[in-house]
Amino acid sequence: MSERNDEAAEQVTAAWLRLTDWLRVNAPTSYASLLPPAPESAIHAAEAQLTQHLGYGLPAELVAVWRLCGGVENQYIEENEEEGEVGSGDFLPDGALFTPADAVRPRLPGIGERDYWQGARVVPWVSRDAAGPEYGEYVSETGVGHWSTMAGPEVSEPRHPSMAAYLAAVHRTLTEGPPDLMGSDVPGIVWGCLVWDDPDDPRLDDALEHWTPLH
Repeated sequence: MSERNDEAAEQVTAAWLRLTDWLRVNAPTSYASLLPPAPESAIHAAEAQLTQHLGYGLPAELVAVWRLCGGVENQYIEENEEEGEVGSGDFLPDGALFTPADAVRPRLPGIGERDYWQGARVVPWVSRDAAGPEYGEYVSETGVGHWSTMAGPEVSEPRHPSMAAYLAAVHRTLTEGPPDLMGSDVPGIVWGCLVWDDPDDPRLDDALEHWTPLH
């Protein structure tokens, strides 16, 4: 790993640990959703697939996070049983952290198909869309941005210069504000979970009355 990659890995590791320490104290159900580190074999398999099919590997920042947490598993919440609208693992503004296998799947062309992403050297790493997924945030060597395949792959310009910067902005939103630093969705707590929602156009239904904005 190059010196630059070493530095990127150190920075994102520190940012991830600050965020998850906050979860441990303030959103314990979300914290409980964190999976153990991803097996090295799973990381290597994802890297091999990208390299074989697309000619590039995994960003060092993403690998560093997977070596701390291999994804999330939503926890059972009795109050949430009927509606099921609160996912304890969706504690990032843009959803849940992918496993290595789930991250590369949207980027791989189907058998006999070309890569419809127009050569974008990006790796999806988080999404609110559990059934697909068809949209979310990517990470690349140049930063973090949005992707969607709902209208033919669309890849935005980076919105944050790195995963470390993205995670630092999330932590700053939680601890200092302003609440809309990450966009119209603001952070709040419901049933021990960190959940981001738009107070003016909420996605939450029955859970909304139990959701308390942080700021």
